[in-house]
Amino acid sequence: MMTSKTGFTLAALAIFAALAVLFSHWTDFLAWSLQTQIQLHRLLVTHLLQINSGQYSAGLWLIGVTFIYGILHAVGPGHGKFIVTTWLTTHQPPRGVALTVPFLGSLVQGLSAIAFVFSLAVGFNLTTGDLSTSRWYLEKASALFIAALGVMMMVQAWRARNKHLHQHEHEHEHEHEHEHEHEHEHEHEHEHEQHHNGCGHHHGITTESVDNWKAWIGIIIATGVRPCSGALTVLLFASVIGITRWGMFAVMTMALGTGMALVALALFVRHFRHRAGELWLAESSPRTQQILGMVRIAGGALLILFALVLFLTVVPISANGDYIAAGC
Repeated sequence: MMTSKTGFTLAALAIFAALAVLFSHWTDFLAWSLQTQIQLHRLLVTHLLQINSGQYSAGLWLIGVTFIYGILHAVGPGHGKFIVTTWLTTHQPPRGVALTVPFLGSLVQGLSAIAFVFSLAVGFNLTTGDLSTSRWYLEKASALFIAALGVMMMVQAWRARNKHLHQHEHEHEHEHEHEHEHEHEHEHEHEHEQHHNGCGHHHGITTESVDNWKAWIGIIIATGVRPCSGALTVLLFASVIGITRWGMFAVMTMALGTGMALVALALFVRHFRHRAGELWLAESSPRTQQILGMVRIAGGALLILFALVLFLTVVPISANGDYIAAGC
């Protein structure tokens, strides 16, 4: 009979094989994803024009297309999936946090697109070329922010690793004292219990909880600070033809699609990590804690490397506006 560990191992191998195939065809997949998004751009523009001419039934199609676009953006060129996967692979936050943080990051991405367009296009009446320049700088800054998130995760992991090592040495010293002070054994055990009972309940704000909140907020901002080019395209076009509210609604629907895709990804990654931990890792083992600490440091390094790739591959500035390059 196949054991649960054997079954999970086979499932993991199948998933890794599928990921290897996907990685080998990643360029083709991205090309297909981008081409599909260009076609969706054109559909969005068509539906916005229909709404502007009084065909409000096109609004339902607009909602559906923007939702699908958001999902494709998350699956394809979107950077959120890499941040979320790295975070949940190397950390184990509560289930509610694991699902809420990616979703909020997607909503912030929609809001950042609205803020970008209204502060620059409407507030300062910038041209499309100026907007492309501003977008270029914003994406560069976003890459730097992701790198900063990676550095923060590495620092937190290193501090946590040193803390575990210090605690392990402290426990070892206590065991050594137990061996040589038998006459005080009962008294020492009583004090040791009081020590653990006092440390087992965190009253007030602890350093660990502050670090967790910093990481969660950092992930939300890193995911959301870089607006989707498709959202910018839709909102700019909607503001030009005078149906800005429909454009805002479309952008937030797009963010909802991205958020739902990231939540589904978070569920999968969290479940996979939990099962792997149950079968292969002893969470209470000091050696395991050291290994997990190194994995978290490696995760932060991966985010820095990813940020470097993003920084060096930002879409060049277009004098005619980014929506021209996007196929609209």
